[in-house]
Amino acid sequence: MNRRSDDGSTTRRTVISPGPDRPDQNTACLVVIHGEGLGKRIDIGEQPIVIGRSHEVDLRIGHASVSRRHCEVWREGERCHVRDLGATNCTRVNDLPIELVELVDGDHVTIGESILKFIGEGSVEARYHEEVYQVATHDALTQLYNRRHFAEIFDKEITRAQRRDRPLTVCILDVDLFKPVNDQFGHIAGDSVLRQIGEIMREHVRGDDVAARIGGEEFAVLLPETPLDAAVRFADRLRQAVSARPLAITPDTARTLTVSIGVAALAPGRDDRSTLMAAADAALYRAKAQGRNRVCSDD
Repeated sequence: MNRRSDDGSTTRRTVISPGPDRPDQNTACLVVIHGEGLGKRIDIGEQPIVIGRSHEVDLRIGHASVSRRHCEVWREGERCHVRDLGATNCTRVNDLPIELVELVDGDHVTIGESILKFIGEGSVEARYHEEVYQVATHDALTQLYNRRHFAEIFDKEITRAQRRDRPLTVCILDVDLFKPVNDQFGHIAGDSVLRQIGEIMREHVRGDDVAARIGGEEFAVLLPETPLDAAVRFADRLRQAVSARPLAITPDTARTLTVSIGVAALAPGRDDRSTLMAAADAALYRAKAQGRNRVCSDD
């Protein structure tokens, strides 16, 4: 597929994304095991990972006991380090205050009232936490992000876009006439349809887009660095891809279904998740009212 530029033009080819990123099971990581952010995980690479309360950090722990930029963690070769960033409540490793230390498999890093566990590279325990992460952040049916995790990423991207004065758009997608499929063929067939639509979405999103299932037959795609006109074109390609592919409903039955999509961009008066989602939802309602199988934008 084509990568979108800021002005909506096609700039270069890019590999189709497999969908939301999955943590590398063999990579050293930190997992929140107690307190605010329970279950969150972040893999550790060579670039410093900042942990704190700000929406702009890499791992956000939204508690008053956590400083906006509390500490940073990074990897050098096979060794991982943590450095306190002058936090009000000093970063502690195994209950001892630190300025800079090397982490060892099993270390507990205390950040405010939360405790993170360091899991070394290749640890068997990392596979367990990968499963916990998947359950906590992904929709079990489609393997897209779930509504809760989508909301967390959405808030972070809004803050980033506002700070850097960059475009941000969101698409809300709803399957047209989905209830008759459930009524005629049953919920198992309906689940199969949703799973296949999730697959189509994963084929069309870029690696930095955020695709999620946010309701029964409702999906969303968050598009960072994408202005409204480019987002509308993306949404229409996605709409066409769904309508062009017969979906298997039963082993002997395939049916072509369509979707309606509402698109809205971050703008004055639509500067938080609630108002931006409401604008996209209103555009979706117009698409339904105008006959379905179409894209409408809040412009």
